[in-house]
Amino acid sequence: MIDLEKPLNQLPIMPKTVADLMTREPILARSEMSVKEAIKILADRRISGLPVVDEDDLLIGIISETDLMWQETGATPPAYIMVLDSVIYLENPSRYEQELHKALGQTVGEVMSRDPISIAPEKSIQEAAKLLHDRNIHRLPVLDPAGKVIGILTRGDIVRAMVAEL
Repeated sequence: MIDLEKPLNQLPIMPKTVADLMTREPILARSEMSVKEAIKILADRRISGLPVVDEDDLLIGIISETDLMWQETGATPPAYIMVLDSVIYLENPSRYEQELHKALGQTVGEVMSRDPISIAPEKSIQEAAKLLHDRNIHRLPVLDPAGKVIGILTRGDIVRAMVAEL
């Protein structure tokens, strides 16, 4: 248990960089991989997401349990009203199109979240934790200068490091 009476400079110090905590050589998915195969990997490995890479091993997306939930929940049509035989959408209909695409997708590329947030290995754990918290995400692919995935850092990795320091 942390002694809250201690000055902050005497509390446990976390590792300095993302490279210290990241899981190296993470399992990667390809966009052409079937959704069923991705689900099996997630379940067998007991992980909640996979970085998705292209043919050059560059990061193009993330597939997570959240993305896969659309397979079960389906998409909800946007609210609309009819006025003189015209449809007026009360919210952006493109959101429905994206949800429907995910719900019906058969490949990782169709279901994944695009433009994932990533981090460099030399960044601090504090920067990574802030990014995870502020963006409400659960994992950060770690990229080398060429844009290739060299690791992954999850919220769980940070929490386990905090426990180890106690």
